[in-house]
Amino acid sequence: MQNIQNHTSLQKPQPLVTFIVTYYNLPVPMLCECINSILALSLSPAEREIIVIDDGSEVSPMNGLMQYGNELIYVRQSNGGVSIARNTGLQMAHGKYIQIVDGDDYLIKVPYEHCLDIIRKNNDTDVVLFDFTHSKNVSQTFNAPVKYSGIEFMRTRNMRGAIWCCLFRNAVRSQLEFTPGINYGEDEEFTPQLLLRAEIVYATDIKAYFYRKREASAVHKKDEDSKQKRLNDTICVIKSLNMKADRMPNNDRLAMQRRVAQLTMDYLYDTILLTHSQQELDKRIEELYNEGLFPLPDRDYSQKYKWFRKMANSSLGRKILLKTLPLLKKER
Repeated sequence: MQNIQNHTSLQKPQPLVTFIVTYYNLPVPMLCECINSILALSLSPAEREIIVIDDGSEVSPMNGLMQYGNELIYVRQSNGGVSIARNTGLQMAHGKYIQIVDGDDYLIKVPYEHCLDIIRKNNDTDVVLFDFTHSKNVSQTFNAPVKYSGIEFMRTRNMRGAIWCCLFRNAVRSQLEFTPGINYGEDEEFTPQLLLRAEIVYATDIKAYFYRKREASAVHKKDEDSKQKRLNDTICVIKSLNMKADRMPNNDRLAMQRRVAQLTMDYLYDTILLTHSQQELDKRIEELYNEGLFPLPDRDYSQKYKWFRKMANSSLGRKILLKTLPLLKKER
């Protein structure tokens, strides 16, 4: 197994894809299932690079990884959160393309091969966008990918913010990294900026990523501190993207403002579902108002957006949302 020191001294051909796998306090068999899904792909050892970043787990998974020999690079660092762990992987990556994978998830072989085929057949590809699933049974038939520019995609389509649903060219990322300290919604800040840098985006409906629902994962924690951290991180991301939009050329700005408005809608939606509190909702709306982000702008983004905007922009509508959204969520 390679370590960070001898990895940097090796002279190898550039891999086609670097897989950055982040790990923290997970069952080792889950991590092995993730790594095995990468090794099962039709990539030769020279075409792939697997970097496992252990973000300061209480117990190192090293013993479970010895079976892979030099198939992967293992790095253990002090716990700093998923953003810092991913940044470590990005700084080490040599691949032409990058795929980020959480250590408790895995890639689904047949559909992910279609994503690899896109970058193999289209040398101009900057980003391949695909979908995820919670099911182990996925369709084996796929629609042809649709080609966009990154700006065009963001202005006309509703994007999936999850970075693990992107296979992206490392050179397009340039110096873009995840913001340290943002551990909820870090993808929502990174992914739209990545897309705006992309000239060629292939969007697919392929479900190539298995996202494992775990009650112990950070996004599913129900304690009050975790809920507040999630909401606070989200508003930080919204403010950051909104500030960046103000400095962008017109087409980029319009694309980013669309995403900011949609994230703001999701933020209010999550505030209702997580807190069930009129006081908390009013407090967060006031903060948005002071930033010029509320009321939500009147735009034809999606049916859900138009419906939610109309309800959220009135006091009566917000009271109805507070009473009905938690019930609708439970029914689902």
